[in-house]
Amino acid sequence: MDIARQRLARSFLLGSNFARARDVVESLGAVQAQDYQGALWALGQRMSRAGLAAVEREVNEGSIIRTHVLRPTWHFVHPRDLRWMLTLTGPRVRKVMASYDRKLGLTDALYRRSHAAVTRALRDGAFLTRAELKDVLLKAKIGELGVQRAAHLLMRAELDQVVCSGPRRGKQFTYALFDLCVPAQPDIDRDEALQRLTRLYFRTRGPATASDFSWWSGLTMADVRRGIEVARADLEEVSVEGRTYWVSGDPPARTRRSVHLLPNYDEFFIGHRDRGALGRRLGSTATVTGGNALIANVIVIDGQLVGGWRRTMTGDGVTVTLKLLDTLSPGEERGLEKALARYGDFLGVPVRGEHVARRHSAD
Repeated sequence: MDIARQRLARSFLLGSNFARARDVVESLGAVQAQDYQGALWALGQRMSRAGLAAVEREVNEGSIIRTHVLRPTWHFVHPRDLRWMLTLTGPRVRKVMASYDRKLGLTDALYRRSHAAVTRALRDGAFLTRAELKDVLLKAKIGELGVQRAAHLLMRAELDQVVCSGPRRGKQFTYALFDLCVPAQPDIDRDEALQRLTRLYFRTRGPATASDFSWWSGLTMADVRRGIEVARADLEEVSVEGRTYWVSGDPPARTRRSVHLLPNYDEFFIGHRDRGALGRRLGSTATVTGGNALIANVIVIDGQLVGGWRRTMTGDGVTVTLKLLDTLSPGEERGLEKALARYGDFLGVPVRGEHVARRHSAD
């Protein structure tokens, strides 16, 4: 079994009929979005036809919510899924963050005061930036508000379903009142939530291990084992090189050859603790395991890492600097040119590729 190619297909990188970004997000469950521009491109690559402006319009309209959930970090989530995901994963995150709360002097009573002040400021449908909400909290006498303390107060407000993302104001992100943006949903019990998340994960990121699921979801291994148990009817257990993997749903059709310019936190690899399946060609996964601050945009051919890329905005378009770490065949070079063209179509501006290292081999 070629694990990497299976994941390419299951994560919708080998073609889909999605016309809207919200449908991509709903199908993947959550899409890491701390690098906002990279996350928009992650959605665009999974759509049948997409432009940057159209995808961002969906975010600004509230069809997609950008908030802290799962591990947590910023993720795009469909509004219909956000309540149950936060209810399931929020308590675990709060427990993990407890030591930071003590260090920053953040108590439950202080969080309640902060939540109340933020709710009052947003209750009439206002959209406020982080700086504006910081002023709100200062007036509420929450105490010293350095960058880290303010960030934790607002993250907790997201986890407690008080606020979520609003439309961007220029280049600034805003916050909105959660209940005004996220539709009410019937409560579901913990087992049903675990079943949903487990089935969703292994359908779109499988084959994957229980450890991979724990990493992606932020759940404990005990919760992961329970999730696999309650979703067992929808899962298939497979053994690859002595390791147990899980998948859900029919296997993808025969995968075609492909070249992708993936953003630095694409779900194709960020959704797994063990990313070794991507590094068989290079014999290394260093470019996607260097820690959150060090992960770069990557070039992937047939599910295998072959290099990295970065973009530079110019007066008349974008220059994409390509750093290849392996020899490419002429056919792969042609595929890379098509990937660059697709990126240009998404951005709506000319894209020029510039190689740091350029190598060839025979097909």
